[in-house]
Order: sequence, then C-alpha cells, then structure tokens
Amino acid sequence: MAMSYVKALIAPVERKNGWQIAEHVGHATPDRVQWFLARSTWCADQLRDALRLLVVQFLARPDGVLVLDETAFLKKGRMSAGVAPQYAGITGQIENCQVAVFCAYATDTGRALIDRELYLPAAWCEDSDRCQVQRIPRPRAKAVVTKPELGRRMVERCRRAKVPFGWVAADSAYGQDRKLRAALERRRIPYVMAVPVDEAVHTHGTGNLRVDAFAATVPLLFERRSCGAGAKGLRSYDWALAEVTWPGGAEGGPRRGHLHLLLVRRSITDPTRIAYFAVHAKAGTPIGEIVRVMGLRWSIEDCFETAKSDCGLDHYEVRTWDAWHRHITLSMAALAFLTITGTRTRDLPEPDSTAESPTPADPARTPEKGEHSGLLKS
Repeated sequence: MAMSYVKALIAPVERKNGWQIAEHVGHATPDRVQWFLARSTWCADQLRDALRLLVVQFLARPDGVLVLDETAFLKKGRMSAGVAPQYAGITGQIENCQVAVFCAYATDTGRALIDRELYLPAAWCEDSDRCQVQRIPRPRAKAVVTKPELGRRMVERCRRAKVPFGWVAADSAYGQDRKLRAALERRRIPYVMAVPVDEAVHTHGTGNLRVDAFAATVPLLFERRSCGAGAKGLRSYDWALAEVTWPGGAEGGPRRGHLHLLLVRRSITDPTRIAYFAVHAKAGTPIGEIVRVMGLRWSIEDCFETAKSDCGLDHYEVRTWDAWHRHITLSMAALAFLTITGTRTRDLPEPDSTAESPTPADPARTPEKGEHSGLLKS
C-alpha cells in the first residue's frame, strides 16, 4: 500500500486525496487508503529515517546545508491537528491553517526534504480533550514547543544520524532566535541565518548597535557575487562581511577557531534594499563560501513548490497527528525519488551498498505480516 501510495503521489492525479488515490490504484472506495493513513500500525518516523538515509546516499557532501523553514496548509474547521488562526507565509496574513517546520538537505547537486514536524499552537496545548481526539502524543501536547526549537531538534537528529553537513541556514524567523543560534554554536555548527533590522550586534569600537545602524556607521567593503541561479538567471548582489559579536550566543562567545560575522546583502538595482544575516563560521572562511550557503537557503522553497505541485504535499484530507505525519513523509519520499532520479542522469556515483540501515525507532515492535524493512526500493 505504501508503494502504491507513493506511485500515486507522483502520478498525473489531479487531486491527491483519499478518493483520487484510491481510484488511481484501482480501489472502489477510499477505505483502504484511509485505513492505511489513520489506523494502521506503521511508524512514520522509521520511514523518515530511511528516507534521510536514501537522500544522503545519493546527495551527501561534507559542505551540505541543512535548511530550516516552515510552510502553511490552509484548512477549514478547527479539528485537524494543530489547525488555528496563525500567520501563513504563503498568503502573508493570518489564516486558519496548520503550520509545519521542515528540514531540507541541500547541496550543489540536489536538494530534498528530510525531516518534518507539525507545530502545535498554544490553543491546542491548552485543550487536552482536542489533543486526545486527534491522537496527539501526550508529551507533545503538554507545552508549546517553538518553531526554532523544532528546527533545533531536526538538526540534532541529523547530527546523531551522522548526516554529512557543513552548515545550517534559515530565514529570520529562526535567525532571530538566540537560543537556536547558541545551541548550534555549542555544537560548533556553522550557520547563516537572516536577522531582522532591529537585531543587535556588538563590537569594541561601536558598542551595541542595531544591524542597520551598524551597517550605516561602519565603512563596509562590498563585492559583487552571485549566490546561485534563479528563475531569471544568476542572483547577483553586493555583499559585505564584518566581524562582530552576536549577543545571546553560546556562553563565552564563539568556540575556539570560530567567529561571529555579519553578512550584509545589498540590491544592485535598488541600494536601499538591504538584508542582514547572522553568521557563525570557522575562522578564515571565505565570503564566497558564505554567499554559496546563503544561496542554498532558497532551495527549500523549491522543495515546497515541487512537493505541493507534483507530490501532493498539501492535498491531504486527514485530521489526526499520525495520519498527517504519514502523508507528509510519503510525499517527502515521492519528492526524494524525483530528486534522485533527476540527479542520477548527471552521472552521480551509485550509493554505497554496504551502508547501514537506519535504526528502527521502536526496536521492540514486531513487524506485521507483509511488512518489509526496505521501505524504499529502486
């Protein structure tokens, strides 16, 4: 059923919901599809771990980038797990929606989504009855876990799984979270994350200043570089880099051999359009490498667009916690298949056949009849 579901997600099915997926795989009703998502006993986290291993086998590079971002799923009603009036980036306003945090693995070769978590707003954490109806695990429903904290957990899972990566990148929703930045610094993980204009930096010569005031006060040397190809060609900007100290970082400042930096991006056509980025990097890292990472940050938007348009990421009609994670993870698997088959045409080496399989999330669970450990086979 899992294989049939993934095949349906990448098939030319107009709306990849229970009814149309069932019709595509030859079922008279959506009952089996609904049972598979909502009531069967397979573990979506085990599939996530297998998916992550598959992506790493084909795309792994030591300078890979973990990109954190969120996307919204507009919904009607109030019973779908996590749904509430909250900011939806896809419309730029408050909507009744679910919001989920994702982690993408991006390299110059390709990119794919490798982790996901559904965000639970405070209204849900304060309503235990509603959480119980939608089968939200009790530990998750006890207190609000912020989106940056969900992102930090994803990075930690990748680190423990020994995913090869050199950087973490994110937009200002995560970059302004000082706890996330400090956690990465303690692990000596380099990052490039956007920050708002009112974020403070410190130097011995200027004291504490907002980043926009710092950029206006301190002479900066800009150089023109491309951060990668976009829909209209190369995305070129003027860039400048300055050594600073970010308040709220790890205790005692950057770890030995690492620096705090401020990256400033200025539009070529409109010099008043300026963006700021907090950087934690190894001493001696060239600006070109930091700009490359900045360019790969946008790759997660490409993942969202492709997953929604081609893999049914937002086509689901499920309400419970488990069913949501199952559909989303299967959609991520479909996206990974499209990514890997596309990159293999560019003569990528075959994956190491001796690579270890991911450790099951629940080793005590006995596989059901017909269940296989190889969830994704070529």
